[in-house]
Amino acid sequence: GVCVCVCVSCFPGTFKSKFGEGSCAPCPSNSRTGSRGSNICPCLSGFYRADSDAPDSACTTIPSAPRNVISSVNETSLALEWEEPEDTGGRSDLVYNVVCKKCLRDRSPCTRCDDNVDVGPRRLGLRQRKVVVRNLQAHTRYSFEVQAVNGVSGKNLMSPRYSTVNITTNQAAPSAVPTVHLMRSTSDTLSLSWLPPEKPNGVILDYEIKYHERVSGQPMSHTVTSQHSSAKVEGLRGATPYVVQVRARTVAGYGRYSNPMEFSTSLHSDPQKSVQDQLPLIIGSASAGLLVIVALVVMAVVCLKKQRSGSELEYTEKLQQYISPGVKVYIDPFTYEDPNDAIHEFAKEIDISCVKIEEVIGAGEFGEVCRGRLKQAGRREMVVAIKTLKAGYTERQRRDFLAEASIMGQFDHPNVIRLEGVLTRSCPVLIITEFMENGALDSFLRLNDGRFTMTQLVGMLRGIAAGMKYLSDMNYVHRDLAARNILVNSNLVCKVSDFGLSRFLDDTSADPTYTSSLGGKIPIRWTAPEAIAFRKFTSASDVWSYGIVMWEVVSYGERPYWDMSNQDVMTAVEQDYRLPPPMDCPMVLHQLMLECWMKERNLRPKFCRIVSTLDKLLRNAASLKVHQQQHQQLWEP
Repeated sequence: GVCVCVCVSCFPGTFKSKFGEGSCAPCPSNSRTGSRGSNICPCLSGFYRADSDAPDSACTTIPSAPRNVISSVNETSLALEWEEPEDTGGRSDLVYNVVCKKCLRDRSPCTRCDDNVDVGPRRLGLRQRKVVVRNLQAHTRYSFEVQAVNGVSGKNLMSPRYSTVNITTNQAAPSAVPTVHLMRSTSDTLSLSWLPPEKPNGVILDYEIKYHERVSGQPMSHTVTSQHSSAKVEGLRGATPYVVQVRARTVAGYGRYSNPMEFSTSLHSDPQKSVQDQLPLIIGSASAGLLVIVALVVMAVVCLKKQRSGSELEYTEKLQQYISPGVKVYIDPFTYEDPNDAIHEFAKEIDISCVKIEEVIGAGEFGEVCRGRLKQAGRREMVVAIKTLKAGYTERQRRDFLAEASIMGQFDHPNVIRLEGVLTRSCPVLIITEFMENGALDSFLRLNDGRFTMTQLVGMLRGIAAGMKYLSDMNYVHRDLAARNILVNSNLVCKVSDFGLSRFLDDTSADPTYTSSLGGKIPIRWTAPEAIAFRKFTSASDVWSYGIVMWEVVSYGERPYWDMSNQDVMTAVEQDYRLPPPMDCPMVLHQLMLECWMKERNLRPKFCRIVSTLDKLLRNAASLKVHQQQHQQLWEP
């Protein structure tokens, strides 16, 4: 007989990858076929084959999250360890990724860490289950995601499964002092100065200067300390080389020493020393004496003119015309005997029928702040902000509330908030201003962290500077310039606002931003040292505050000096500490900030120069791309 071979196709649920001899095999794990004659079994939903897997291999899935992530913080370093996922997905090619996120604020989303953060041995594709993270910022919250990934993770549209650990870094010792300079040497002294550490990691308490003679063998070292970034080392031998190193100390301890530098004392003593050293004092005394004489003459002239003028206000106006002919000058409403006269002179009274309050949008110092509409005869209806004076006010509160309108009504500039008018005859008393859709600059920046170009940020800063130039030209000193007091409209135009004076006069405010000092409230973090110490508020102290606003803007609303106490801030600033550049801050911008924070107020730039500097930067966008990350310097006045 003849043997006849009949080819039979594989039944559903089985497959055969090649034609020819051999029997059909059941589908591999996690795959199935419902048709006859299949040469491959497709994977079930949620299961995959990697591109490198054989067609007849089992289907696998993505791993579950790593388990039991353990973190160990050491100052600004972190060790992370974890255990394998409960389910590896059926594969042996499991690796891990570590994602670092920095969390600046409680309610804001965390953002990816910058490239300075070092994750070792690497961030992605880790086979071992531990890493060490270095170069984190001190006193900062971080969130770390440890992802489990295998060969089919790329086939799944969902992000890898991960475990999260949240940590806060500790206070850290400062980095090394960059370099030491010799300012002057005599036969027995070396006068030295140095730059503060690039990463102070807190307030620098003092510096230790270590020095020894350059001799062979083991020389005996001596140390002296200094509160400032300069010192005079005395009692040395003449014409002798000395090796000098400096290190900084914070509450976390000493940082590393600077590299050894060699300086020599002079051969001869310096007979002119005493005269040279006293010369600045002599000049200073002479200048001071001259200033006293000038001040006395001015006061005498002022008193004489005041007697002749009859009224203080009339005299003020005449003096302003004399000082600045043709220039409009701000008039303090408190120079009016009756503050109501100031209101009627500088603010337009609006009829209650023209105003419609729509919703409460915030709380002001004296009452609620609302959004509403203003429709005046012959003018288009407009959206406005409405400040209300809460019921039960005292006459002094009413006067202080309306004083802001008397001040605002004198200004007319595109970067200063515009007063529409007041309602003094209604109950409640209202102040009507233009409406700024994006609200206060600090909260607006926090909501939009990282979303603007550096050019847009500098454009905002230019607007604020232009508004402040206008105010300083009018001889108006703001005294509370801060990002919270800048308002932003829908076109990102920034306008200076908040001209209330009461918080500086009244010591009952509960706002922690304003700290009691010499019988009044002062926003310490934003205020120049001379204004805190001597109540010396000038346009130069406004320039200091503007430097802090620059820092707030570039850092997207970060709190100046972070969680330092107000007392620590005052001590640090007095010891020449200055805020470091925020992340991705162009060098030229931080340099301008440092100029605004010069200890000597006469050396700070005027607002007119700040505006022209920012204009040049906006015209030359390339200058804004130079960042100051690795070579950051803190200002040494």
